[in-house]
Amino acid sequence: MSPRGGGRTPTRGYAATPWSRALCDVVEGRDVGPVDSRRINKARSYFRDRNVRQLTIGNGLVTALVDGSQLEPFQVRVTMRTVHAPTVATLLRSQNSVEDLLSLTRGTQPEVLGQLVLPTESADIASECSCPDDTVRCIHVLAVTYEVAAEIDRHATTLLTLMGTDLPELLSAVESQSGTTTPDAASADSTLSLPAAPTLPPLPDPPRMNPIMDLDIKALHAALRACGIAAGDVGEAVDQLAELYDVLVVDPPAG
Repeated sequence: MSPRGGGRTPTRGYAATPWSRALCDVVEGRDVGPVDSRRINKARSYFRDRNVRQLTIGNGLVTALVDGSQLEPFQVRVTMRTVHAPTVATLLRSQNSVEDLLSLTRGTQPEVLGQLVLPTESADIASECSCPDDTVRCIHVLAVTYEVAAEIDRHATTLLTLMGTDLPELLSAVESQSGTTTPDAASADSTLSLPAAPTLPPLPDPPRMNPIMDLDIKALHAALRACGIAAGDVGEAVDQLAELYDVLVVDPPAG
């Protein structure tokens, strides 16, 4: 967004991408009825004014401090009903959407993968705040959610961390299910009548090397920028590509 006046910094934004918008809708309670616009507007103000500090996004858990109406900041804790990686892998394979995982490295937010990992109802999310407001979602919890949404806008893989998994774990789960469905995934989805998943071809076995070092780094950066990756995120994208390559060439597990 452009600055609102001469010399001012740009207005902060969030929920600019599908995954972060979907998360905000669930936390705001839009799935259960009308929302409290006064509370949401106040939380947006807290977000814009950077009242949220020490934001930490971990495995199914978000913690932060929020400056509010009292001298001491309020402590916020948000926990998610995490996903089961083998189940997500099984469903991706059944819908021929395994490539959704690889598209994350291009900065996209694939629709099918999002449907499988995003929370779908308010009950999937529990929140706590040290403020005296006893509503389900106080303004401090909402402000923290908007900070998380902004992180998802910047890095789509943040959603995977929020939901208790990551890209290497999902790729490993897909690989382990090549040609068959793991018992854990089958039992977790025993109530679903899934079509037989197609057999994936074996992964290639390239020689050990460091492809990032062998590439023209300037050309690689230019290609990433052409894919829509912001200049400030190119370095991290290169690191993610290197990590993805390590996952793809690792020796398959015995058995």
